[in-house]
Amino acid sequence: MKLNVKRTALVGLAFLSICLFWEMYDFTTPLVLKNTYHLGDTWAGVVMAMDNVLALFLLPFFGALSDRCHTKIGRRMPFILAGTAAAVVLIVMMPVVIERYPMPVFLVFLGLLLLAMGVYRSPAVALMPDVTPKPLRSKGNAVINLMGALGGLITLILIRVAVIHSVNAAGETVSDYRYLYWIVAALMAACVIVLFLTVRENELVARMEKIHYGETEETRKAIEPAQAGGLRPEVRKSLILILCSVALWFMGYNAVTTAFSKYAIDIWHTTEGSAATVKMVPTVVAILSYWPVGILASRVGRKKTIIAGVLLLAACFGLVTFFHSLSLAIYPLFALVGVAWAAINVNSLPMVVELATGEDTGKYTGFYYTFSMAAQVVTPIVSGWLLEHVGYHTLFPYAMIMVLGSFVTMLFVRHGDSRPEAKKGLEALDVDD
Repeated sequence: MKLNVKRTALVGLAFLSICLFWEMYDFTTPLVLKNTYHLGDTWAGVVMAMDNVLALFLLPFFGALSDRCHTKIGRRMPFILAGTAAAVVLIVMMPVVIERYPMPVFLVFLGLLLLAMGVYRSPAVALMPDVTPKPLRSKGNAVINLMGALGGLITLILIRVAVIHSVNAAGETVSDYRYLYWIVAALMAACVIVLFLTVRENELVARMEKIHYGETEETRKAIEPAQAGGLRPEVRKSLILILCSVALWFMGYNAVTTAFSKYAIDIWHTTEGSAATVKMVPTVVAILSYWPVGILASRVGRKKTIIAGVLLLAACFGLVTFFHSLSLAIYPLFALVGVAWAAINVNSLPMVVELATGEDTGKYTGFYYTFSMAAQVVTPIVSGWLLEHVGYHTLFPYAMIMVLGSFVTMLFVRHGDSRPEAKKGLEALDVDD
């Protein structure tokens, strides 16, 4: 059995549209809060945590709701279409809000935009496991993450070419993000339209069900640890440890992505464009790494691949601390950050949904996002307080400590890894995915 890469890439268009938005959001929103609304770092961290607070409730809810939704266009597709449509309209309106209205109005629109994004994130991510056999999900997730990284890369390029800079009456440089917002909105809409026209969700899900129903009982038990009565205690323990690991490495990584634009400008005394270039390096390298990392995980296991990525990421964050200006040596270091994050990101979601049955993939995807978003609720506030009251030099040591914590929890995980014996059972069907 081989992964249908073209079809998986089409499924990944939903995630590409999501990452187009989040790269724009993470880069521009802290700067808008600081330069337009003159908000301090601590309160800016609170605002940046707002999307994650909403996600704590929205992502599990809509993930589980999509599990129970059965329509002519599928379980996940209605949420993807509705959420994207609402988000696109709000993104188009956002530059006008930033230019003409005070912060309370901006926060209301931002909240509505984050609500729209929350509607379809879990359903969009759950679509890949729905249409991909379990032994192929690390490779499938590699393609999905590659699509997401491509979305982030496109936005970073747009930041360099679509942001207009001008000087106001006070002699201050002002950044205008309107064209960036509008182009991102158009690309998000185009991605989801292509997804809808090319992916027949119900047909693909039925095909996967046929594959699984054809398995022997022995193979089914090998790859389905979730039983009708719930998870076995030892499997539940592994699930909790995986989710704790997810929370910890997201606390480290999100602290960096949220504050990086401000850190680069204040500590390295560089420009927005140069900061975007540095941030582009791990994104490009991650794109190149996702597929090899997926292949590696299928051979040595997801857990070992994640642990290697965690140690590499912690080491990179620790070394960045010693740079006090932007130098050439930073670029290879951030390239290794891309490799490390690819190793972690490709395999973490498959480890969680490995423990799900075919009927509750959205629910387990929601679990994954509950913990990742809970981490991202806490970390902008904590790291923002440290930035404001201790200093910007705390950013990367904080990130390193959080990532090292995930190394400890991952050591005790015993379930959710790749299962070669199950793969053989599926491959015996001789079905080309």
